[in-house]
Amino acid sequence: MMTTSPAVSVKPPGRAQTRAARHARGRWTGWGFLAPFMIVFALVFLAPIAYSIYLSLFRSQLVGGTVFVGLDNYVAAFSDAAFWEGFVRVALFLVVQVPIMLCISLIAALAIDSGRLYGRDFFRIGIFLPYAVPAVVAAFMWGFMYGERFGLVGNLEDLLGIALPELLSPDLVLASIGNIVTWEFAGYNMLIFYSALRVIPTSLYEAAAIDGASQFRVIRAIKLPAIRGSLVVATIFSIIGSFQLFNEPSIMQSLAPNAITTSFTPNLYAYNLAFSGQQLNYSATVAIIMGVITMVIAYVVQLRGMRKAD
Repeated sequence: MMTTSPAVSVKPPGRAQTRAARHARGRWTGWGFLAPFMIVFALVFLAPIAYSIYLSLFRSQLVGGTVFVGLDNYVAAFSDAAFWEGFVRVALFLVVQVPIMLCISLIAALAIDSGRLYGRDFFRIGIFLPYAVPAVVAAFMWGFMYGERFGLVGNLEDLLGIALPELLSPDLVLASIGNIVTWEFAGYNMLIFYSALRVIPTSLYEAAAIDGASQFRVIRAIKLPAIRGSLVVATIFSIIGSFQLFNEPSIMQSLAPNAITTSFTPNLYAYNLAFSGQQLNYSATVAIIMGVITMVIAYVVQLRGMRKAD
């Protein structure tokens, strides 16, 4: 007599198991989309920073080769007069040039947004157009105009018969570079402010008109508070750009060799240390210190700006 074994019933997976499996697949799918960015970010951002930190802990010597020195390079940098001279110079550049540039950008954005400016599209494109000019071209162009023997200043001196201030002298070259940077980036910041102004609800303007508010009152009570976040972003970008000042003094160094030294800015100093002085380790140290200082100052500005915005 044959017996049959009872059938074994297989229960379908529960909803909890199916949901967990779907969640796991979704998590790995998200990482798959992020993987290309993370790989590029690690190769072009994290890896150079890590390598610079590694270089800053060593020193190349004629006798003994490359040796590990720990934080000795940082101690030397903090007592380096050339480094601090360049740092004070870019700090002065930041304190003077950035507020002037942002004020010009804000006034231009408010004028274009007011609707009372004739040909505002033309002015908007015209103010933004210098940002499209490469920094190298801008530096050469303005350097030519600053020249006394071959440029606009020299032609004006011949025309007027008087001696004009030497714009490439050691006393005025920083202001001349500030003029170039302002000309380059005022339009960029203007576009940031103008974009923020365009998203302000029109109902606020209608309520202000019913209350009889003047244009200056509208600017102070509605427009400026609404674009405070954009002001913070533009300020942070300007701070970073000021501490990274390199292109303009590097290009104009051939036009004003007595005014723009090899340590005119920290970035220019680090570049000359690496490629002219063959001091890669000390150059990496200067770059790391400037990166940390820039990060701290930008972070403090962001915290203060966002706290006021809240």
